[in-house]
Amino acid sequence: MLPSSIDENGQASDRQHLLSIIIDDKVAIDAGCLAFSCSDLQRDQIRDVVLTHTHLDHIAGLPIFIDDLFASLTEPIRIHATPEMIEILERDIFNWAIYPRFSDLANDRCNVVEYRKFERGATFDIEHLTFQCVGVNHKVSANGYMISDGRSSIAITGDTAETDEIWKVCNSTSDLKAVLVECAFPDEMAELAVVSDHLSPARLENELSKFHRDDVPVFIINIKPMYRERVIEQIARAKLPLVSILELGKVYDF
Repeated sequence: MLPSSIDENGQASDRQHLLSIIIDDKVAIDAGCLAFSCSDLQRDQIRDVVLTHTHLDHIAGLPIFIDDLFASLTEPIRIHATPEMIEILERDIFNWAIYPRFSDLANDRCNVVEYRKFERGATFDIEHLTFQCVGVNHKVSANGYMISDGRSSIAITGDTAETDEIWKVCNSTSDLKAVLVECAFPDEMAELAVVSDHLSPARLENELSKFHRDDVPVFIINIKPMYRERVIEQIARAKLPLVSILELGKVYDF
């Protein structure tokens, strides 16, 4: 998970404003801070971006990432998203008013953007990975994913409130090695969490009751930065087995 903010000393901070998760330095899940925090190797290799949904904290770095690479690309940046997400990107971001419509542009060698559409529930391959799309419960069309390299699988919920299908998929995936699940707000802000379709620690605990595995670690992502310490404190107090906070910048090997 790439860092997305800096502290008062100019160093990368644990506070997570934007979300980008990189798999094997080749595939990006969301692009919130992709342009700002990826390594040179990742910038050279990442040509596939899979979106969970189109809220700004998950796509903010996408236009800049494409812009940075525009002249040097020898193949398009492939944006993997549902038709609803692509419509939002074209209408509200890549519309010439906010940023260029890259899908209409090419450099001397190739088109710079290619949309790869899929429907909710679809399974598709990217590089060496297989993605199973699972619809989740958020304010806009949003997906979680079960991602496999053929040897092990991880699940990412993206942003979601209470949901069921992704837990069913997790329970039935025999080679599951980790689950990454959101928890945005502290319990005292449960009303805002409900309105915005996010989880709080108490609601997270209820969600995890649907997960019937006691051998798979659960990592928390998408904590709102202003409430990070409070959310972590409440999760620790709940003493949820195998639950920990996904560390920004750390490489995990599953």
